Amino acid sequence: MSDSNLHRLASQFSPRPMENRLELRHLRYFKAVAEELSFTRAAQKLHMAQPPLSQQIKQLEEDLGALLFERQSRPLRLTEAGGQFLLKVRAILDAVQSSVREIRGLAEGHTGRLSIGFAGSVMYNRLPEVLGLFQQCYPEVELSFKELLAADIAPALLEHHIDMGFARPPIDDDPAIEQRLLLKEPLVVALPARHRLAGRKHLELKDLDNEKTVLYPRYPLPSLTDRILSHLEPLGIKLRIVQQIENLQAALGLTRAGVGLTFVPQSVGAEQRQGIVFLRIRGNPLHSPLSAAWLPASNSVALRNFLPLLGLLGEDPQALPAPGNRDNGPGDIARRG
Repeated sequence: MSDSNLHRLASQFSPRPMENRLELRHLRYFKAVAEELSFTRAAQKLHMAQPPLSQQIKQLEEDLGALLFERQSRPLRLTEAGGQFLLKVRAILDAVQSSVREIRGLAEGHTGRLSIGFAGSVMYNRLPEVLGLFQQCYPEVELSFKELLAADIAPALLEHHIDMGFARPPIDDDPAIEQRLLLKEPLVVALPARHRLAGRKHLELKDLDNEKTVLYPRYPLPSLTDRILSHLEPLGIKLRIVQQIENLQAALGLTRAGVGLTFVPQSVGAEQRQGIVFLRIRGNPLHSPLSAAWLPASNSVALRNFLPLLGLLGEDPQALPAPGNRDNGPGDIARRG
């Protein structure tokens, strides 16, 4: 017989490595006997007959090459090796149970992470209340936030840096991205309190011509500034842009300082600010659309659980229903609202 045939024949009769035979049930069997210190009580706890249990423990000891129990003693006692093995087994079984809970939570969307990109002005609308509802329903989902320009929302989604984006104005169409228009909010003019127009009840578009203005960068597109200028320029209305700033709070700070007027969504202007007057434009000709965008191909269950709440972003925040407990999902809340 050749050496190769001898090797193949020998391998058929060689015992498998212990790790190939050891299963979680063996660890549970051992743990039950070690904690009960009785094969009889352990078998009852495991809902099995005692002889098979004794046989499994004996096989486990042979595989480990160590006695785990002192069988001659009454009651049964663990050997030193058995005591150490019990500590390891408990840690292993606890880790398995923790992993099962974690994966089950991820599968159901009760745990995990949801990353949201947003334009700064979004937080002056109803989004904080909606996020609060989501966290009450799914308190173990970690929410993370990134303030982004509208032009940065699409790349952040496609590169999986965020799971959902809230953009002003809506992002450019992309077949990989689903987008939903949530609000079409009027823009109002923020003026320094000492500005010559601050005493008006409202403004006309022509009042804005040649006014010193603090605006956000026009490029990259899409941008709110491009929407404003694209509406005003064909009407012959030119703004004197004295400062470009990317941050809403900074723009309002410069307005308060008298640097120039700026434009903000109506929800931002609803908050009284010292040194600033907010005036609407007659007819509400300028708007700031707010949209939500996400990847429909995303496998995030947390994202799918959040989507039913988008319908609430167009409602009065005072009317938003509060969930009674975490068993009330966002879908139920949205339907009740």
